[in-house]
Order: sequence, then C-alpha cells, then structure tokens
Amino acid sequence: MANFYTDNEALKLHLNHPMMKKIVELKERNFADADKFDYAPQNFEDAMDSYDRVLDIVGEICGDIIAENAEDVDHNGPRVENSRVIYAEGTKKNLDACRKAGLMGMSMPRRLGGLNFPITPYIMAADMVSRADAGFENLWGLQDCAETIYEFADEAQKEKYIPRVCAGETMSMDLTEPDAGSDLQSVMLKASQKEDGSWVLNGVKRFITNGDSDIHLVLARSEEGTKDGRGLSMFIYDKRNGGVNVRRIENKMGIKGSPTCELVYKDAPAELVGSRKLGLIKYVMALMNGARLGIAAQSVGISEHAYREALDYAKERKQFGKAIIEFPAVAEILSLMKAKLDASRTLLYACSRFVDMYKIYDDIAKERKLEVEEKKEAKFYSRLADAFTPLAKGMTSEFCNQNAYDCIQIHGGSGFMKDYACEQIYRDARITSIYEGTTQLQVVAAIRHVTTGTYLDWIKGEAEKQVAAEDEAVKATLNFMTQQYIDAVEAVTGVNDPKFLDFMARRLVEMAGYIVMGYLMLDDTQRDSSFRKSLHVFVNYGKAEVAKHADFIGNFRPEEISDYLYAE
Repeated sequence: MANFYTDNEALKLHLNHPMMKKIVELKERNFADADKFDYAPQNFEDAMDSYDRVLDIVGEICGDIIAENAEDVDHNGPRVENSRVIYAEGTKKNLDACRKAGLMGMSMPRRLGGLNFPITPYIMAADMVSRADAGFENLWGLQDCAETIYEFADEAQKEKYIPRVCAGETMSMDLTEPDAGSDLQSVMLKASQKEDGSWVLNGVKRFITNGDSDIHLVLARSEEGTKDGRGLSMFIYDKRNGGVNVRRIENKMGIKGSPTCELVYKDAPAELVGSRKLGLIKYVMALMNGARLGIAAQSVGISEHAYREALDYAKERKQFGKAIIEFPAVAEILSLMKAKLDASRTLLYACSRFVDMYKIYDDIAKERKLEVEEKKEAKFYSRLADAFTPLAKGMTSEFCNQNAYDCIQIHGGSGFMKDYACEQIYRDARITSIYEGTTQLQVVAAIRHVTTGTYLDWIKGEAEKQVAAEDEAVKATLNFMTQQYIDAVEAVTGVNDPKFLDFMARRLVEMAGYIVMGYLMLDDTQRDSSFRKSLHVFVNYGKAEVAKHADFIGNFRPEEISDYLYAE
C-alpha cells in the first residue's frame, strides 16, 4: 500500500517546525475546545498527534486511491449533460473517499463541522493530493473558499454554508469573465437588488474551476454606472436555488479531471457577502491570496511527482551497459530537480506558517482586543505573509515547470509518450505559473517588498542565526549574494524611473527568492542534515542566477529599454 505521507520525511520535518507550537496554541485558544468536542486536542502534543494521524490518512488515500485513478481521470475527464457537469468515475471515487475520511473543511472551526486545523497541515494535505493528481486538487482544494465565508460573511451565512462544505459539498470562485481575465476591475456580471432586498445575478463567467460546484463565491457589479473595482461586490450563489447553467467545459492541455466551465447566470438568486463595493478591494484579494498559497502547494506536489518519476526511471533505464543515473549529466539534472523541490517546499511552508500566524490573530481580534505585543506580532506576520505569498506562488510554479521539463528530458523519447506519467505531469504543470495570477503578476505584488525592504529585513534576521561549522561556507555565499542583491536594488531604485523598476522587477524578485530559499534550506539543514546536499546544490545554482541578474542590471543603461518595447 502506498502512502504519500509516510514515504516523504520532508513533510514531517516541516510539520514539526518550532513555530508550530505557538501556531497551535493560538489556534486552539489554549485548548479551550477540549471540554466541548471529544476529538479536540488536550494539549500541543495531542494536537500534533492528531495532525500526524490525519495526514497519514490523507497520504494513504492519495497513494491508494487518488493516484491510482489519475490516469483514467486524465483520459476520460468530466462532461456536460443537460447543462450540468458529470465528473469522471475516478473523480467521484476520490471525492467519496475524502468525504468519508472527513477531509473537507479541514481548517474550519469545530462548531461549524470542521477539524480546526491550522493552514500548515492543511497545505501539507494539498501538497500530497497534488502529487497524486493535480487536477483533483482543484476540486478538493477549493474548500479554501470556505475561509472567505468564515472571514467576511455574517453569522447566519457561516452557519448555513460552512457545515455543508465540511460535510463534503464542493465550492468554486467565479471571478473571470470573457473580457476580464487578470483585469478583474473589468468584471461586468450584473448584480441587481430587487424591491424585497434580495439579489439576482445575470451574465457570463468563463474559465471557472469546478464551475458546477454546490456553493459559489461570485464577483459581480452591484453599482450601476461604475466601471472599476469600486463597483464590485461579493456574493454567494447556492446551486440548489438554480439560475446558473454550464454552457461548456473547456478542452484543456492538462488538469483534465478538473472541469473548467463557462457559466451562464440568468436571474440567479444570490446573497451579498459583507459590505457592498468591497468585493474586489477586500474580499477577492483575501480569496486570491489563499488560492495562490494553494497553487504553490499544487506546484510542490507536481514537482515531487516529477522528481520521483525521473529518479525511478534513471535507476531502471540502462544505456551502454549501466543505469543512466550513473552518467554525470543525468545525475546533475536529478540533483538540481531535488534541490528545486526542497527549496520550493521550504518556501511553501514558511509562507503557510506566516499566513497561519496573521490569520489566527485576525480571528482572535474578533473575540477580544489584542494586546499591544499581539498587535505588533500580527502586523509583522501579516507583512511577511503578504510578501511571501507571491514569492511562493511565483518561484514554486516556475520550478514546477522546470522539474516537469527535466522529468521528460531524463525519460528521453519515452517521456514524450503517454505510456509514462511524466507526459501528464508536463501538461498539468504548465497552468501553475498562469492561473490565480501569472508569474508576471506575482512579480507586481512582490516588487513592493523589494523596494520597501521586507525581504532584506527577513534575510538579515536569518543571517544572524548560528549554523553548524560545516555550513559556514554556504552562509558566507548567501551573505555575498545578499550584497549583490542590495547593490542591484540600489542601482535600479537610484534611477528613479517607474518604467525601469518595472523592467527589472522580475530579476530583483528572483534574486530575493534565491536568497530567501537558500536561508530557509540552511535552517532546515540545521534540523536535519540530510538536506545538506540539496542545500549545496541549490545555493550553487542560486549563486549563478543571482550573479547573472546582477551582471545584467549593473551593465544595463536605462535608455536601452526602448529596444525591448513594441509600439504595435
């Protein structure tokens, strides 16, 4: 029996990170639920044991059910009948297994039917589900949307919808339209308020993941005569009420098991979430940040799958009388795949811990006034979560695509055939750097934290930590890379030209990313020396990439930008 949790020691390392003690104690309000729910933990050790046991179940379901169904789901996929989505048989089995195991609404409070898990162990589950079948993660992982209902809906809406999600009903976020992709300010789906105060929705949504879900979060234009984000509000649409039909399912390159739908709203009854006009400005931004963390987890899961497929093939495939893993060119590819995987995963879980901290404090603030130190800490982690989320989504998705590419390269011609899993991995990986905000948009979100010093401040804090003697040389390399980064930031910002900053933004963000990931891996190595080889490989790789960007920035004249701009 396969188990995607017990066969991956890296997950336990990150689950047992020192920050988890504070996260768990805050999340559990010092274990106040212990007297109310028989499955609530009594203390920190009990909580960690619970996470471990549930993740073991997730790992078993991923290995024995979801992964086994993945090829069939990819070949058959969902279909539309009478304006409704019919899932592939494998997808139905996957959902049934997850429902029976109680793996829906994992981070929701117990009073609403959830497990009250922090974000971090939930993201670990998403990591494993994505390794098993990236397309299924898009269905199971949309339970994330319940977080937005919990944060912003009124109590009646929470009590009405969240228990349904925890019981296994699926969700979707209906944002994109035919003429509004990344530019959500252009959303035109109309929300009209009737005389009795109720709302109905009319219009079309496109590229909606799991678009025929049970409960939808919908971005719609509620204010007549507006054309920007200030006229948009967030709504809940309940499929039970009717009014939305599936026009078609997109014929996609990958993640075939996930139905990406075009939806037609016709007088569809809906409920306003929170306040009018805050749909995009506040609620969707929170929703998207959660989704981006989920895509980072998906990227890591796909990277894991790609690395394992490549490693297994390289051990078994013989050429010129020996296994191809013995050839230095192949061994180097594998070592870099592993380094990128380990770097991606450590960045993912650093980000999830920061998100945990600020979200828990936000939740506590609804119950009581935060102490001065708590407010300070909440602000600190909110800033880090804001900085690390686009970095995690951007870097992990790019590494995911690179690992998928290298997986096929190691397979050679066989990797181009559908007989091997790497062909599906390659197709599934491609979307990760596109949806929920392209890599270019993640750079737009991250560059502010380059210019304001968020990344540098965090890096300096890490640089002060003590490391083992055998890691001093790596730390010195990271310090050198940091100075190159500082010099590059000063060179770009010193020009004082927004166009020049935009042009160099990706280079600066990637430089920060390589250094941040290097320090995170250095920290992991202090807790588990088995990461040392990956650390060395990644820092050598990152050093070359940082030097490349530093050289480009240092030798580039601002007037040369005109060579890169097109007037057509």
